[in-house]
Amino acid sequence: MAAKRRFFWIAPAIVFVFSLAGGMFGPSIMGASAASATSEDDIKQSLKAFTKVLNVVEENFADKVTPDKTIYKGAIPGMARTLDPHTSFFDPKEFQAMRDDQRGHYYGVGMSVAPRNGKTIVIVPFVGSPAYKAGIRPGDIIMEVNDKRTDNLSTTEVADLLKGPRGTQVQIQIGREGAEKPLMYNITRDAIERKSVEDAQWLKPGVMYLDIQSFNENTSKEVEENFKRFGEQNVKALVLDLRENPGGLLNEGVAVADRFLQKGQMIVSHKGRVSQEKPFYARHGNGGYDYPIVILVNRYSASAAEIVSGALQDHDRGWVLGETTFGKGLVQTVYPLAENTGLALTTMHYYTPSGRLIQRDYTHTSFYNYYYRRDDNSKQSTDVKSTDSGRTVYGGGGITPDEKWESPKLNPFQINVLRKFGFFAFTAKYFGTHDLKLPKGWVADNNVLNDLHAFLLKENVPFTEAEWAENNEWLKQQLTREMYVTAFGSDESRRYSVDVDPLVQKAIESIPKARALQETAKKVVAQRRAEGKSSR
Repeated sequence: MAAKRRFFWIAPAIVFVFSLAGGMFGPSIMGASAASATSEDDIKQSLKAFTKVLNVVEENFADKVTPDKTIYKGAIPGMARTLDPHTSFFDPKEFQAMRDDQRGHYYGVGMSVAPRNGKTIVIVPFVGSPAYKAGIRPGDIIMEVNDKRTDNLSTTEVADLLKGPRGTQVQIQIGREGAEKPLMYNITRDAIERKSVEDAQWLKPGVMYLDIQSFNENTSKEVEENFKRFGEQNVKALVLDLRENPGGLLNEGVAVADRFLQKGQMIVSHKGRVSQEKPFYARHGNGGYDYPIVILVNRYSASAAEIVSGALQDHDRGWVLGETTFGKGLVQTVYPLAENTGLALTTMHYYTPSGRLIQRDYTHTSFYNYYYRRDDNSKQSTDVKSTDSGRTVYGGGGITPDEKWESPKLNPFQINVLRKFGFFAFTAKYFGTHDLKLPKGWVADNNVLNDLHAFLLKENVPFTEAEWAENNEWLKQQLTREMYVTAFGSDESRRYSVDVDPLVQKAIESIPKARALQETAKKVVAQRRAEGKSSR
């Protein structure tokens, strides 16, 4: 199986991504609400109690304490954690990272780095970035940045050294497989654009594949650019991939859903304790393009991704295929605070067009279990709604797909190879002594697989010859995908991964189901309208 995302070791970051990008509405500055469930006297008493405790700590703690430690890292985050899993306080660095993520760009050299064996290694230079143009490769070890050793630095600290104002230079010392001496690169920083929508591709004539990875300020624009590039009149069916999409800006999710629905159809609504219900409708509509859509989701599809998939499902506009989604039906408003900090506060719940609240219960479990230990049967039997054609859908547990398809579980051999970074490490070593260029359409052959076999044995990755034979196709696909990153760039690697992805192939097979769903819904809606007219 070819995974949609490349890096096996970054999955735990999904918790931070959900809290950072999931369903944000802002940033915006909003006044304090006049409505409050707590009396002013109670608030004053609570503040007095807190101030007294803080004074005792500052006067008597064994070491000197600072507001940064007691307030910004202690009191405020602690308060946020008592509310819900998605209310978050951001220190200045986190707040800036959130804004960069929402804007879809930052200034630096353009590469992803990660720790390994006490070193900071390059995972991938982004195609077209200064790092990519300079010739930095996956597997390179970052030894120094501007003469500062990186040995004892975290990857975040190294990334901060690499970032800087546009047009400024940064000197990077690199260690590389096959190079006798460290390599020195002087790179000029530039704007690094991070696309939220990968370049679309044809799966077969007329069948377009579109992968939306998140919802930032540019998402709807990037979606439009892809359709213009392909010519929407040429699209006969669409596979819309929302797997591992953690969400982002609500208004961008609304804009993306808008272009696939009919003008006037509801997309989503939200309401909170101090805000009235506000519905969002398709203002522009699909312009007559009603090709069938298959939507791919998994357990990491959340928030704005669930708004899109939920809207298309409720209106029978798309066939949802994959796993039950994350189940995040909370909307955060971002409040900028003093000293470049910010608070993402849950202010509303959102509801799909049928009226579903898809938020999973978090009141009877730890936040760890909420994120990592899913109950896929958590839908609420009391929150039962219907799609336009009358199909039953449920709230309380994410978006349940119309057709379930779970990714095949990795076997012990595959897990061992990935944990040892076998493909990544082998590729770095291979290109240390081989030409970077590979012929177009290249796939790993027996000669390269034999080299990989010898490499894994040398790296003490345990396996039997029977396991090697049983996993031959998987090894070939994974190695091809990894070597494409260095030889052709991450974009070509992604395209290859899509071509061999079994769920994408299943989506192509499911296009007739999406078409039949649409036709049935049209007939049911037309019949209701006719019955409504005749009863007048």
